[in-house]
Amino acid sequence: MRIVGLETEYGIADPDRPGANPILMSSRLVSACRDALGGLTARWDYGGEDPLQDQRGMRRERRYATGDLLTDSPEYDEAARGVTLRRRRGSWEDPAHLNAVLPNGARFYVDHAHPEYSGPEVRSARDAVRWDAAGDVIALNAAQRYQEIEGERVALYKNNVDGKGASYGTHENYLIRRDLDFDALAVALIPHLVTRQIYTGSGRVGLGLHGETPGFQLSQRADYIETEVGLETTLRRPIVNTRDEPHALRKRWRRLHIIIGDANCLEVPTLLKLGTTSLILAAIEAGDERLEALELVEPVSDVRTVSRDLALTARLRLRSGEEATALEIQRALLEIGRTYAADAADAEVVARWEGVLDRLGRDVSEAAREVEWVAKLQLLGRMRSKNAGPGGEPLAWDDARLAAMDLQWSRLGDGLAWRLASAGAADRLTTDDEVAQAVAQAPTDTRARLRGASVVSRSDIVDAAGWSTVVLDRDTRHGNLEVVHLDDPHESTNALLDSLIGG
Repeated sequence: MRIVGLETEYGIADPDRPGANPILMSSRLVSACRDALGGLTARWDYGGEDPLQDQRGMRRERRYATGDLLTDSPEYDEAARGVTLRRRRGSWEDPAHLNAVLPNGARFYVDHAHPEYSGPEVRSARDAVRWDAAGDVIALNAAQRYQEIEGERVALYKNNVDGKGASYGTHENYLIRRDLDFDALAVALIPHLVTRQIYTGSGRVGLGLHGETPGFQLSQRADYIETEVGLETTLRRPIVNTRDEPHALRKRWRRLHIIIGDANCLEVPTLLKLGTTSLILAAIEAGDERLEALELVEPVSDVRTVSRDLALTARLRLRSGEEATALEIQRALLEIGRTYAADAADAEVVARWEGVLDRLGRDVSEAAREVEWVAKLQLLGRMRSKNAGPGGEPLAWDDARLAAMDLQWSRLGDGLAWRLASAGAADRLTTDDEVAQAVAQAPTDTRARLRGASVVSRSDIVDAAGWSTVVLDRDTRHGNLEVVHLDDPHESTNALLDSLIGG
């Protein structure tokens, strides 16, 4: 089973103060999260982070890097990268309000002007759904504590656009082999990433960066994709991100970082987003030649074409000289992916994938329980009909009420998507009890277990933790810190850490 993970940057606002500073609010929210979870003390270990290394073998010099790329420590010294085995106390400091290392193995932190929940490493798409839902609960609990501490309200949105030209991400991570040719991998994977939005898109009112053109489209991210591959995540956003930061043994693994996907409030799209992509990656790793027939001529423009094709009939040009719709390409990918289903978790993904494609092919409305953009479009359609003009014409797409409804869809906790699921009108894959358990506990079958258990049970000696490290302060080696390296994400045990946490 492939290690996968999901990251969500939430939109944040104060309903009573539209001009409130989102960076300050985000930092206060993270502090509130730490407080709500009993006063977590572990800091984030930036030692294993190297955001300027490119999968294509290049390295961006720090002086030429834009701010969005500098996700490592502010004190990071490029000349000394990799020399982080021991740190003397007081030599490094991570402001507590910027990071929280959570009991469930996740990270909750300030990413630019947004709070971000980076879920723990998991071994299946279904587990990713579960710990992603746990992140929503953790964020909501933090918002409640924020209000108690600050006396101010905070609203969180699981979406990707602010309606003012800005977009923030939902990023996917997949562990893949280092020996794969990255350029070939990107070419083979891009057709899937371009066309999967027919079932992973969360829907958006408005076309263009600022939503300046009236209309509705499948994806919130489509208008912000500008290139096929690239290192950036906020400028010239690529279909495939090339950051080479494996958070694992570099000579063996890569971490494929995908930033094109939408934030999903419904659970089935999240399952399909991760599950189908993992299966296609298995096909690429196996060198499946069937993928070559699906390569696109103009993938960047095709992202927008597919997003604006509500009928799913637009034909895309293939390098083979043929043309195909996104639905036809996905059907071909389904047959390829089916070959690589290795267990019951994969079989569930294939069954869902096939069922959704069948329903979309018959009548898009049949997929409303599973496909987010379809469910949203139906609600918006009712609003448009209910407020039709005197001649019976539906409410225009540029009416502010539709934009407000789009925003309300994604509001954490009481948004329209959550109401729909609570009413039984959208398929759920998790139970409330499963999500509650995932809030409190890390997955037991990845290294996230060690991270989560360490920061909770041994807060007295855990100084910091990162994706591949746990830093201990046991007053040994003349006051130096011990860095325990967890270079294999699959490993859920470690002799030293288990002896300390009682594992």
